[in-house]
Order: sequence, then C-alpha cells, then structure tokens
Amino acid sequence: MGAGSQHPSEGPARALVCCEALSFCWPGASAPTLSHLSLRLQAGEAVLLRGESGQGKSTLLSLLAGILSPSSGSLTVGGKDFHALSQRQRDRVRGADIGVIFQQFNLLPFLSILDNLLLPIGFSAERRARLAATGTPPEVAAEELLCTLGLSLKALGNRSVGALSVGQQQRVAAARALLGSPSLILADEPTSALDPKNRDAFLRALKGAQTARGAALLCVSHDPALEPYFDRTVTLDRLQGGRP
Repeated sequence: MGAGSQHPSEGPARALVCCEALSFCWPGASAPTLSHLSLRLQAGEAVLLRGESGQGKSTLLSLLAGILSPSSGSLTVGGKDFHALSQRQRDRVRGADIGVIFQQFNLLPFLSILDNLLLPIGFSAERRARLAATGTPPEVAAEELLCTLGLSLKALGNRSVGALSVGQQQRVAAARALLGSPSLILADEPTSALDPKNRDAFLRALKGAQTARGAALLCVSHDPALEPYFDRTVTLDRLQGGRP
C-alpha cells in the first residue's frame, strides 16, 4: 500500500486523529471557516496540509490542539472526543499528548534555552512520567533532542532565547514540542522564516526526530517544496470535499 493509504480494517477508531463532518464558524461570521471537513491521521504518519493564506489551516490546527472547540461534527484525538470535553480537559490532553510548533514560536524570551525546553514537562505529569521511564534526566534529554535538530545547548551557553537567530529559535520550539514524546505534533508554517538551505536541514531534523519517537506529524504550509518530506499531502479543499 502507498504512503498514507488506509487498510480496509482501519476505521476511525484506529486513527490517532479523526475528524468527521467537522465545521467551525467564528462568532459573528457570516460563513464557516471550515465546513464538513474529514481527516484521519495514523500514528507515525507525517502529513503535509496545504492551502492558501486565510483558508483556515491554522484554525484547523487550533481545533486539533483543543484550543478551539468545533461548531459541529466530530473530532477525536487519541480516542478522546474533543467536542465532549471541557476546555480544561482539552488543555490537559494537549499538555500530555500534543506538541505544537507555533508559527510565532511562542517561546518566552526572558527564559534561558533550557528553561524554555523544559516547560512542557513542567506542566504535564504524563510527559514527566514518559521521560522518567527512559531513565534519562530531563536536562540530558533536552540537550540530546536539541542536538538531533542541529543545535548544541553547551555551545549556545546560558543565553536567553531572545538572543538566538530566527532559525535557532525555530529549532528550540521544535525540540520543546517533541520533549516528553507526545503522540501528535502540529506544526504551523514551521519553515516560513527560513531560507531553502536551512529549511531543508530543519525538515530533515524534524522528520527524523518525529519518526524516532513514533509520533504523528501534521504540518501546514503553502509551500509545495515541503512535499518530499511527508508521507502524503492533502489540501483543505479536498478535505472539505469529504475525502480524508
């Protein structure tokens, strides 16, 4: 079977992420941003979601991360029905099982690189437990993960993330999302600020780290040059046509 194809016996219950007839409308808007969208994402799969600016790619990521709640339809992540969960419950799922690489990174500039990296496990007992089960101290795990993404914490020293280049901040944000082995990684235009050489290096490192941890990766971008790094590419138009 080709990359991204689904075995007949694999239904929505087996998918890590399953959206069925998912719709979202901003309050006061005359039309929904997303309408009757269907998507399935398997554990370990890397999918590139393409679409033009303003079509709702970031809105979909916010729904999958539990930041927004669907207007209608069904959305399950890791077997949990997000439509039935409270905001606090969705926040807990995100903290435990979802790593988000935001387009603006959302790093805390007044904290050191290491402190930024350790934030996810500070907020999630589940991530701390998974990391503890490996027998690797958090600081060591953070350093190793950053090295897989092409940066050395020792070489960078104790500087704040605000002193890093955009490309370096991007890698810190990716390492932070991956620390503690979440099952789902969501990346919003993660290469938008990089030149082609650094873009390709970053994608190779991100894909390698994601594959090593068996996580699913959904990356949104308008850039077709990213397609070779993913198992399959989908577009928002196609997803809203009812074909996952």
